[in-house]
Order: sequence, then C-alpha cells, then structure tokens
Amino acid sequence: MADYLVIVESPAKAKTIGRFLGKDFKIEASVGHVRDLPKSQLGVDIENNFEPKYITIRGKGDIINKLKKEAKNAKKVYLASDPDREGEAISWHLSKLLNIDEKEKCRITFNEITKNAVKNAIKSPRAIDMNLVDAQQARRVLDRVVGYKISPLLWRKIKKGLSAGRVQSVATRLVCDREEEIENFVPEEYWTIMAKLLQLSTKAGFEAKFYGMSKDKLELKNEEQVVNILEELKTSKFIVQKIKSAEKKKSPAPPFTTSTLQQEASRKLGFTTKKTMMLAQQLYEGVEIKGTGAVGLVTYIRTDSTRISAEALQEARKYIKENYGDSYLPEDSRIFKNKSAAQDAHEAIRPTYMSMPPDEIKESLSRDQYKLYKLIWDRFIASQMASAVYDTVSVDITAGKYLFKANGSKVKFPGFMVLYTEGRDDETEDDEMNIPELKEGEEVSLKKLEHKQHFTQPPPRYTEATLVKALEEKGIGRPSTYAPTITTILARGYVEKDKKVLVPTELGKIVTDIMKKYFAEIVDVQFTAQLEDQLDRVETGEIKWVDVMKNFYPSFEEILKEAENQIGEVNIPDEITDIVCEKCGRNMVIKSGRYGRFLACPGFPECRNTRPILEEAGVNCPKCGGRVLIKKTRKGRKYLGCENNPTCDFMTWDMPANKNCPECGNFLLKKHSGKTVTMKCSNEKCSYETKA
Repeated sequence: MADYLVIVESPAKAKTIGRFLGKDFKIEASVGHVRDLPKSQLGVDIENNFEPKYITIRGKGDIINKLKKEAKNAKKVYLASDPDREGEAISWHLSKLLNIDEKEKCRITFNEITKNAVKNAIKSPRAIDMNLVDAQQARRVLDRVVGYKISPLLWRKIKKGLSAGRVQSVATRLVCDREEEIENFVPEEYWTIMAKLLQLSTKAGFEAKFYGMSKDKLELKNEEQVVNILEELKTSKFIVQKIKSAEKKKSPAPPFTTSTLQQEASRKLGFTTKKTMMLAQQLYEGVEIKGTGAVGLVTYIRTDSTRISAEALQEARKYIKENYGDSYLPEDSRIFKNKSAAQDAHEAIRPTYMSMPPDEIKESLSRDQYKLYKLIWDRFIASQMASAVYDTVSVDITAGKYLFKANGSKVKFPGFMVLYTEGRDDETEDDEMNIPELKEGEEVSLKKLEHKQHFTQPPPRYTEATLVKALEEKGIGRPSTYAPTITTILARGYVEKDKKVLVPTELGKIVTDIMKKYFAEIVDVQFTAQLEDQLDRVETGEIKWVDVMKNFYPSFEEILKEAENQIGEVNIPDEITDIVCEKCGRNMVIKSGRYGRFLACPGFPECRNTRPILEEAGVNCPKCGGRVLIKKTRKGRKYLGCENNPTCDFMTWDMPANKNCPECGNFLLKKHSGKTVTMKCSNEKCSYETKA
C-alpha cells in the first residue's frame, strides 16, 4: 500500500507523473471538477453574502468514494491539480470532500510535467491559496448570477435555449458591431499609378509608385485626375533624385501565450480554438512516446506570460549552437516583456525537453499533435535565435513636377527565419523587390505606366484568431476562457462560421440589440474589462470577492427589473424562401436546429415537411452530370456532393475553381497545401493538374 496519494485532474496526467514517482506514491485522477453549483437552480444565496451552494457533480460518486478510500489509507495526500485559479479551486473542493485542512501543506504545483519539476514540487508543498480559490469563486458566482438571471428573461421574451453571459455576450457584440460597420461602410474611390522603369546601362527593370508632387503626397480620387497626370508623365524625364540605403533588423516573435498559440494555430494550421486547446492539453498532460513512456511535451498551456526560465533559455541556446551554428545565436538570451495586464504566474508555452525535437518523435504523435507540437517548438527555438538582417533601399524619382517612390529589400542574413516566421491576419506580403544599383541624377527609361481604380474596403469580419486577439487586447476574459466563449456563441446560434470568418445570425443581432438596450453595462467592453481587473485583484488579495459581488449586484438587479417590465415579446420572423413545399404548396421557411439551418413548411403542425438547405456549387457532377451541391457535415465542415447521392457517390472536400479542365471539360478543384494552391480536375479518370 502506498504511503502517499497524489491527486491530479486527468488519467493522462496521472500516467505521466507515475513515471517519476516511486512505489511509495499512488497517483489518482479526479477527472476534472468534483463539486459545482447545481444546474437546476441559481445555487447562490444572494441574501447571505452570495454564498455558493456547492453539490457533488452527478456521476462523480464512484470517483469520490475511491479517492476517499485512498486518502484514508495514505499517510499524506498531495493535491496536484493545474497551477491556476481553476486548478486551485479543484484542490480546495477536494480538500472539503476528503476532510483535509486547507491550511495544511497539501498543495503542489508544477509548470511542466517533468521529473525534476514534479519531484521539486513534492519537496515543497504549500497550503491551498485561498486568494486563488476566491478569484475562481468570484468568476463562477458572477457568471452564474448574470447567466441565470438574464437567460430565463431571454427565454420568455425571445425563445427557449438562449443564454447570456458576461464574456459570451461581449464577444457576440464584437462580432455584431463589426458586421454593422461593414454594412454601413461607404467605399471611397481612389487610384494608383505604377511606373515600370528600366535602368539604361544594365537594362534592369523595376517599379516605382506615384507619390505626389515634390514632398507633398497627392491622393488620386478620380479617373479624370489620373488621365491628366498620365498625359504629363508621357513627355517627362524620369530622374533618380535621392537614394537611401539602410540595413534593417527583424526580431523574432516571443514564445507563445495561450492567446497567440490559438491565433497562430488558426492562421497556419486552420485549427479552431477548441481543437488547439484540446491538443495542447494532450501535449501538456503526456503523450506515449515509443521507448520512453508517457511524456509531458510542453509547459502549462494556460498563460498570458512570455517569460522563460533561465534553464530553458540555456537549453535553447545550446540547441541553436549545435544545430545552426554560432552565427544564429545572439550574444545574449532574449527576454520578452509581458503586457501590463499579464498575470505572469506561469512561463510561456514551450517544449519541456530539448532532447525531443518534433521530427524525432513524429511517429509517436497523431498528425495534429505533431503539427501543434512543431509549431510550439519552432516558435520557441526561433524566439532565441539571431535577428534577420535586410538590406533596404528607397529611391525618390522625379518626373517633371511629380514624384515616384521605389522601395526594395533583400535578405542579407535569414536569422530566425530559417526556422519560423509569424503568420499574418492580412494577406499582404513584405516588399522584397530587387532594385538595381542606381545613382543620384541618373535618368531611367519609362517602359509603361499602369493605372488602377480601387475602393476602400470595410474592416474584415472576425476569424476565431482575430476575435481572440480582440478579446485579449480589450481585457475581456482570460486565457482559459477564449476557446469556450467562441464555442458557446457558435453553439447558441448567435454566430456562424462561413469558411473561416464569423458572421452574426439574425438571432445574434436581435439578442445583442436587446442586451445593448437593457443591459448596457453587461455588454460594455470597458465595464467587462474593469470586472476582469477586479477578479485579478481578488487573486492578489487586494479585495474580497464578496465585495466585488456587493458592488455589482444592486445596480444589476435594478436593470433586471426594468428589462422585465419594458421588453415586450420578440418575434423572430422566419426567412421565407421561394422553394415551394411539395406536400401543401406553401413557400418554405428557414429554421434553425441542432445541426444548423434547414427548410421547413410554415404549415406546421398540419404539414411537417422539412428539407435540407441545398446550396448549388454551380457545376455538374463529373460522374453522372447531376447538380453538384455544397453540403455540410454535422461539425459544419463544407464538402461537395452529387444531388443523386446515394446512386452517385461523387464527393470531395475541395471547392470548385470556377475553371474547366482543358483536357476533359470537367470543372477544376482548388487544392490547398499550406500556402500552395493547385487546381486538379474533378474527374478521377483525368490526371490534369496545374498551379493556381
């Protein structure tokens, strides 16, 4: 019988830790939370200092009984749940169930699941940090009161199944407000002029962009203005007036925080925030590595800090020197500054073992685990590598009274870029145009003038990546809440995903409008950020969590009463289509269900006819000639399928390229591989393929 009992949250974590501790230790898992507020009622005694009424979570009886039995037989119990507010709360709830004094030194934490980290934690247990517990209780009670007070109101006034929340409602508002910006956007016309130029001595070509007149920038607003300038330019000499050369350095991005990991995994891997966090949790808790056993491959994954331990920095520098050489190693370790709001309780997300590069353990990882681990690995190593060095040149070229500018850059030393470059939310690329070695006063030849009409563009819709970025920048939520928040607003039908962008539904707009009108504080970005700050102050012991609730609730209660009296019943009109019900002749309407939108007869319950919404791809099936339809899986992923399914089995995940195959006439498909796009014939019997 083991003398010591260690309790963690997950069986995977238990298995990994079990490798480091001897036979005197028994490792058990609580499988997450063991107590929580009841689902069937508010569970908060508002009249009695907001006292939470915790109950044992349904289905956890056997686990709790086993833990009680093991704890009774053990000389010492160590509570080793995750090193954050949530983990501290789990340990506190366990201490209550197992009759462990919260002041007893029973709590151990580690930022990485390695032998040294676990053994050092065992050597220095501490008492449960009640400030951390109270911070979690404050968030839980606050969210419960907001959700359980507003949600029933939405059920009564709009429809059942809706919800409101302190963070989810703000996130929905951000998406809705952005959509409103897009709808109200008035595009403005503008023009550009590009001069294709030729150096006379070398015949080397380059481009210069119209700037204005002398030193004054001139905005080109209409075609008439452009045509007049072009006429003048046709007879003008193009003279190199000024050349400015410089060497510029580009530093690597810091290692990942939770937010930046979610953003980059979305940009580079196409992962949802939920998928990223699921995979990251697996990598943290432990993956079975051939010949080694269960290994925790990365540090704790819920963090807003870019701090790196001195030991990890030295290991990274050693790896860079051995694998890339001295030239790729900066003189000193890179230390990245945290944002002012960062908690800095944990390190950045990084690999735990430099002895396990991604490619060496690839066969032990799933495809997606490998992709995410490699992303974390590359980002961390690159963060400690030398800067990239560019030779840049900017050239001013006069043409009569007009000024053109040419800018170019060339990589002199790639530095960290040999391994990793950060993704971008926009599609613009750095200007790496080569410019010949020009001399001031030199005349260059005009080959061609190109002018183009443009219109200003509205702000882009949010993606999961950019929404996480916005939430973080505005101080809404914390690393642990980004993924579940986005999952919730999608599940409630407030927001839909169209390819990668988030689009508010009519329901989302209606609910947001009501929230903005009657619960302005709840969906106010600044107010929500201030509440987050107060929760942080509870964690540091500056204020009491009950005081946060006492300050919040009275005005909230008044607003709630007003809303109850003022909000009338809201009817969400069905979207009528031109599709006729084949059973009764009525025009069918669009309804929303568990798996998304569908067509339904408005004559319900007399007529119960329903049909899936069929979106035509605008092409014919290469197998049978039928219509190709854009369909969705239950998880929302789009694919192409023939209307004659199951008779015809044509199916593909790739979307049409709006071009036909020059060899067989069938439509081409766009196939994406990273940044590379190819076009392949949809006809399986045709081998035609070309770059897009």
